[in-house]
Amino acid sequence: MTNQHYRVKPVTGKERNLGHWDLFATWFGANANNGTWYIGGIIAACGLMGGLFAMLLASVLSYLFLSLVSQMGYETGLSTTTLSRATFGIRGSVIPSLINFIMFMGWTAVNTFIAGTSLSFIFHGLFGWPAYGQVGGEKGLVVGILLMSVLHLLSIISGQKSVRLIERIGILLVILFVFWESVVVLKHVSIARLYSWVVPAKDQMPFGSALDILAAFNLAWVTSSADFSRFAQSKTVSTISSFWGALLGVIVFAAMGLSTAISLALTTGAYNPNNSDPSTIANELGMGTLAMVVIVLTSMTSNAVNLQAAGSALSNLYSRLSLRSSLLIATVIATLLTFIPLLNGNFLDVFEAFLNYIGMLLGPIIAIMVVDYFFFNKKDYVPVNFEAKQGPFWYRAGYNWGVIVLFVLGVLLNLFLSSLTVLKRTTGATFIVMIIIGMLYAGLLKLESSKSL
Repeated sequence: MTNQHYRVKPVTGKERNLGHWDLFATWFGANANNGTWYIGGIIAACGLMGGLFAMLLASVLSYLFLSLVSQMGYETGLSTTTLSRATFGIRGSVIPSLINFIMFMGWTAVNTFIAGTSLSFIFHGLFGWPAYGQVGGEKGLVVGILLMSVLHLLSIISGQKSVRLIERIGILLVILFVFWESVVVLKHVSIARLYSWVVPAKDQMPFGSALDILAAFNLAWVTSSADFSRFAQSKTVSTISSFWGALLGVIVFAAMGLSTAISLALTTGAYNPNNSDPSTIANELGMGTLAMVVIVLTSMTSNAVNLQAAGSALSNLYSRLSLRSSLLIATVIATLLTFIPLLNGNFLDVFEAFLNYIGMLLGPIIAIMVVDYFFFNKKDYVPVNFEAKQGPFWYRAGYNWGVIVLFVLGVLLNLFLSSLTVLKRTTGATFIVMIIIGMLYAGLLKLESSKSL
């Protein structure tokens, strides 16, 4: 028995039209953005080598999960939030769907805020308005935020082809910008000085804490990976292209954020992660208006992915909404969220709190979904089961209460473990929690299986 409210629409046939370059560009562009740069500036508090190692380790581990969930999307033709019905229950999937919706609107807001900062510098050059950070600079930022939101709406109305065009043009400009930025940075500070820079004691970040921040940042993409891989032409495209696109994107942009933050600390004599955003750094290095324009374009390429993921989550919550309607709603709400750091007065505090929230919630969800699909119930992942009342994914009144309790346990466990000094200094809490929750879920399934015999 199916219900129109829970109807699913697997991607099939001609809709599977994304090749290697398309998915690579999608995920490279998703990470070649302002937020990734800013993350690099934050983990500069580990020093150059510590930050680079933490970034590489957390990113590789996270994007292995991205490849696995991408494979799930390709093999089923379903979005990530729809796939979560198999573990959380058809109605219980409201939990990961709400988390995804709020999270990707948050990421849209983060990128829009930084792009708005870049636009405030452009307005300063064109009209003489104070740039954000100067007295009266809020005017340029607000206008910039509103302009970015209008551009997002126009790209959504124009359809998928315009989004793909933005991504393809954007990725080329990003690569050129990174080379340009590298030349400028190395003119100011040598590699040897970057390497030998010592983080001031008051600003030092433990290695494990950096891993948790980076894991939260990277795992956010995992919960949207099936939304794109379901359109892939082959399994190899869905997994390999996604992995390398995301990994190279985060390495290139976070490494530049890391290097430029240290460069700025060496030239000014003070390390301030609040000044780690690309707009402020590009302005300090004298890179001009063209750099600001490229930063704005990178925001658009990343937010094309963010809004698509938020729209997919909203579609799972309200299946009668078209994807375009969901995208428009997400864009409007994300615009409102963008003003929160302006009201709060400290973007860094809001950003780090946002990352902490992500890390606690995403790890358990991903661990449960991957274990269920690849080790236990893959055979049940057929479209009819995702919409059928009284089917295998209906559980108790549409909710799998065992998984929901396990999810809450994972969140609480993350809160506890992330406060332990030994984990702050070493492994962080995120991946440890994922291992524990994955093992507990496997044990729960085996227990239920033995009871049914």
